[in-house]
Amino acid sequence: MTIRSLFLASTLLATLSSPAMAQRATPAAVAPDAAVASIRDKALQDDVAYDIVSGLTTEIGPRPDGSPAEERARQWAVVKLRALGFQNVRIEPYELKNVWIRGIETAEVVAPFPQPLRLTALGNSGATPAKGLTLPVVYFPSFNDLLLAPAGSLKGKIAFVSNSMQPTQDGSSYGSQGGARFLGPNVAATKGAAAIVIRSIGTDHGRGPHAGTTNFAPGVTPIPAAALSVADAENLERMFKTGKPVSLHLTLTPTVVPSRTSGNVIAEVPGSDPSAGIVLIGGHLDSWDLGTGAIDDGAGVAITAAAAKLMMSAGTPRRTIRVVWFGDEETGGFGGAAYAKAHATEQHTIAAESDFGADRVWRFETNLPASAKPVADRLAVALAPIGVVRGADTAHGGTDVEATLALGGGGIDLNQSGLRYFDYHHTPEDTLDLIDPAQLRQNVAAWATMLAVVANAPETIGPVGATK
Repeated sequence: MTIRSLFLASTLLATLSSPAMAQRATPAAVAPDAAVASIRDKALQDDVAYDIVSGLTTEIGPRPDGSPAEERARQWAVVKLRALGFQNVRIEPYELKNVWIRGIETAEVVAPFPQPLRLTALGNSGATPAKGLTLPVVYFPSFNDLLLAPAGSLKGKIAFVSNSMQPTQDGSSYGSQGGARFLGPNVAATKGAAAIVIRSIGTDHGRGPHAGTTNFAPGVTPIPAAALSVADAENLERMFKTGKPVSLHLTLTPTVVPSRTSGNVIAEVPGSDPSAGIVLIGGHLDSWDLGTGAIDDGAGVAITAAAAKLMMSAGTPRRTIRVVWFGDEETGGFGGAAYAKAHATEQHTIAAESDFGADRVWRFETNLPASAKPVADRLAVALAPIGVVRGADTAHGGTDVEATLALGGGGIDLNQSGLRYFDYHHTPEDTLDLIDPAQLRQNVAAWATMLAVVANAPETIGPVGATK
């Protein structure tokens, strides 16, 4: 238990010690809704989501941003969604600029202990010469140590930033350790480094590197940047501990295409009351290229579509449910931004996405106006039987829906367990076998429950208030 949890527990105990205060602190009872419970329980026996993610990973495979495979995935998605009975299925195209394409990527220790290393270039990485480069390596145990390096001290050197990411249920360690990937290459470039390698942002100890994007500030020339597998990074650390100088030969040859057409795939369950607004749900169709994009994010598009199909089978909801399979999330959230721009004048009462694998949903959080508080109360009652608790924080959405939420719509987060997610995130092991069908069904049940409560709620939901 955290210090914050201990504080909350002691505060609640003190509050409830007074009968008057106890009455004020206890929420009003909410009767379970039989129709909602019926949809939730049907979802626990439903395998539509598994069929979707199995088909997507088998028939299309990896779907890098701006690639021909991503285009095939959009066409596949249109056929699939229409076959499932959705209406208004279409692709909304947009232009994707500066498409980064992976090239050759190899690395080997030249001294003191020659041996190959396993690594993968980070998205937006610069390129080495075609024959690679051989340079001494400077070791930084953490991203903060890199930040403290003097200006110009890395000229003619390769920076190596290591870190140790630990598994957390809420995935918070990704934010705390991810700076090495998100910002490290830019920092190393400004300090004169010729290249950078980082320990993969992951909680495993294997030899599969974790891909991911990085960004360089305007005016900073991108340098070659790659993620070492965790096992290889740990091996490199041990070499430095011998006290002997370490040098690497690194070859990365990515290229950039100025522009390609991309798009979002959209499908709907039309509602009976157009004035009640739209419930936007979905995940991202693109994936990194090392695995087949099963947990990131084949599972997310499958979960949300399967939940919406259950609602469609139950009858016409009050609010239109719009399922969006967003494009190009991995390299900058361009699909989510394009959607928000194209639909800025529409009323989105709720926007929510599934993009954290396929393990059990354990918590939900909301960002709703005061008028919709009863909606959250009913949702808490309906989700409790499948092990989902109500969180104390505000829903913030994710990359795909944050631009829509910024326009003022309400948000609901259905938080999945992240305890094993970062063992496989962006790795060659992101394949269908990672998905537990029972846990996947529980996800669908949580999402179908949310839709059954929200899409039919009589209350006014939104606006919460635009953030931009």
